[in-house]
Amino acid sequence: MTKTSHPYAGMWVTADGTIRHELLPEGRYVEARGRRERAYTGRYEISGDHIDYVDDTGFTADGDFIDGVLHHAGMVLRRRSPGDNRS
Repeated sequence: MTKTSHPYAGMWVTADGTIRHELLPEGRYVEARGRRERAYTGRYEISGDHIDYVDDTGFTADGDFIDGVLHHAGMVLRRRSPGDNRS
């Protein structure tokens, strides 16, 4: 992934809003869980429709974008619209 904005950059959330992944354009991410806004932070790389995460402690995870939906660790996350402020 280059250090420019990627088409998957943005906010991804579970249906109940509990898990939120903000994929930043520079290849970093912030994961929020419930009221904990910065539960995990790290970097990500995207190859095609596959994403690999490495959090700042070294833990790794991955996922896939299928039909505009992020499937990650048994969770389904959908892109949040920029003006949508729900938690």
